[in-house]
Amino acid sequence: MSWFKRKTKGITTTTEEKKDTPKGLWYKSPTGKIIDTEELEKNYFVSPEDGYHVRIGSKEYFQILFDDGDFKELDPNLVSKDPLSFEDTKKYPERLKSAQEKTGLKDAVRTAIGKSKGKDLVVACMDFSFIGGSMGSVVGEKIARAADYSLKNNIPFVIISKSGGARMMEAAYSLMQLAKTSAKLAQLADAKIPYISLCTDPTTGGTTASFAMLGDINISEPGALIGFAGPRVVQEATGQKLPDGFQTAEFLLEHGFLDFITHRKDLKNKINQYIDLITNQPLRE
Repeated sequence: MSWFKRKTKGITTTTEEKKDTPKGLWYKSPTGKIIDTEELEKNYFVSPEDGYHVRIGSKEYFQILFDDGDFKELDPNLVSKDPLSFEDTKKYPERLKSAQEKTGLKDAVRTAIGKSKGKDLVVACMDFSFIGGSMGSVVGEKIARAADYSLKNNIPFVIISKSGGARMMEAAYSLMQLAKTSAKLAQLADAKIPYISLCTDPTTGGTTASFAMLGDINISEPGALIGFAGPRVVQEATGQKLPDGFQTAEFLLEHGFLDFITHRKDLKNKINQYIDLITNQPLRE
């Protein structure tokens, strides 16, 4: 009978135990396609048979966007405090330490400056493997500082969102980051510095309600889940039957919430092309 009993709480493992990139010799996509993991990596972690975009983290995105994978990380040592003395199944500082040890990250976002197709670019990239990419005070502060760096040096800014929403362990401190990051992006807009928002799977909650949908150009990878609340919550709040796939990137593109969807292998070219168009510069090959 113990086979039918759940030994741990929750339906799935904790978010810090989940892996963004596949481990082992083979990877099986949700449609059942099997691919060698080395081949998957060479194909930008995209399954070649069905186009499924495997979740990746900041390490992989920095390799894709920066020339020769060369960059300087900004504010690498910022870490969260425990302002609320939060305690659930485990104390918040213990959960932070556990996530840091398992992922090798300090928090759920990394920011960096480097060259992309020969020109300076500031990139902030979220990591879902760190407590579900949740947005706490460190995420908001690092994005705000990266925006300040862009503003001071007149450099285009890219944010790659991958998040389950605001971090409950910091409560109102997390919610304050929505206003802070939005205000910083407004300063970039006033200075006419391009900001490109890339929504990846998943982009939800407070992230969607703030910086993820404020780009001069809002883009996405194919099949990404993008939304604020879950389908059940939305349906109960609106009292309406929701269309199938209403939170997919393709649905949002069709209804005007996104500007385009791009395959990961084209990401670097597309981002730089749009930056050149916004700044009225000759398009780079």
